[in-house]
Amino acid sequence: MRGVELPGLEPSSLSASRAPSRFPTCPGLLSFREIPPLVPVLEKLSVEPDLLIADGQGIAHPRRLGLASHLGLLIDKPVIGCAKSRLLGVFREPAFSRGEFEHLFDGDEIVGAVLRTKDGVKPVFVSVGHKVSLESSIRFILECCRGHRLPEPIRTAHRLASGG
Repeated sequence: MRGVELPGLEPSSLSASRAPSRFPTCPGLLSFREIPPLVPVLEKLSVEPDLLIADGQGIAHPRRLGLASHLGLLIDKPVIGCAKSRLLGVFREPAFSRGEFEHLFDGDEIVGAVLRTKDGVKPVFVSVGHKVSLESSIRFILECCRGHRLPEPIRTAHRLASGG
């Protein structure tokens, strides 16, 4: 896990851990696989985060309790869900420019946003996790995407997890 300071995205804290998976990979149940090894990593951070970005859904989830929501409730911190793919809902494709978005709907309910973080690349799926609005979530994700599709904290976590 990497902590960064806005607006410059300078690193503020780094923590990592390796743990065996104790829960199978099941669509819709990612938090049961990811949260147990994540909590000790959060506790090891030298700087307490004000906000977290989870690589998964928030309320854009069949039970309205994706990884971001589950984690936020557990640690009582603001958490944004930012996923690479849609778990549920329907949307119109956003325009091809950075910052363009369309709402993600489940029936008549807005459960997230489909956000273009870089001109011409596939959008990401942003959803409220806990203690943050959708509008703020979109703004934070855009602030953390500097020339790449994914927010910098998620990109760094992926590199760290793959040994890079």
